[in-house]
Amino acid sequence: MIKLEDFEAVIFDMDGVLIDSEPLWKIAMEEVFHSIGCPLSRRDFQHTVGLRIDEVIRYWYAKVGWENCSESEVEQRIVKRMTDLIHQNGSPLIGVLDTIAFLKKRKVKIGLATSSYSVLIKAVLETLEIEHEFDFVRSAEDEVFGKPHPAVYLTVADRLNVSPLKCLVIEDSLNGIISGKAARMKVVCIPEKTHTPEPKLRVADFTFNTMTDFLRAIEQ
Repeated sequence: MIKLEDFEAVIFDMDGVLIDSEPLWKIAMEEVFHSIGCPLSRRDFQHTVGLRIDEVIRYWYAKVGWENCSESEVEQRIVKRMTDLIHQNGSPLIGVLDTIAFLKKRKVKIGLATSSYSVLIKAVLETLEIEHEFDFVRSAEDEVFGKPHPAVYLTVADRLNVSPLKCLVIEDSLNGIISGKAARMKVVCIPEKTHTPEPKLRVADFTFNTMTDFLRAIEQ
């Protein structure tokens, strides 16, 4: 059973939690990798869910490699395409807006800790019209290590002035869950629906099918 009164802050991941962006990431990466002659498919990208985009590119360069295009250029092209896709297709996942409104009403601090870059955070928050709802927002691009390292969650807790033990994390991927647990926070998992079912997601403290289900649980 989950009790909201046990927590002083709720920290959201972004991709796959606030916005159904995982399919958009796969579209952007597939298009860019194909354009440089690298035949990776959307199914392949399930192996790198939850990593920073620079870490994703480094992983695939080591795994399959390509020529005539630097890792940095590939990264810039993917981020540009992703920004366009967010503005064109971005919408909040079910229950997100109601959950944020409920937390604000209960005066619970709200944070955002994501592997996505700041330019993409800006695109998502503007597109969903929730840019003023968060007490602190942090991109793992500003940390030495991205998820599954706990740094981004620990930074958000520190800036919210809340003990990690009083923070509840909402995640959708195994790397994110590991990150939150390593930060000594309780973790809710709302699995992203386009992922292959991952039994290891059970390491989360709580699991819900949708954000609406999570909201119903904390309302009680």
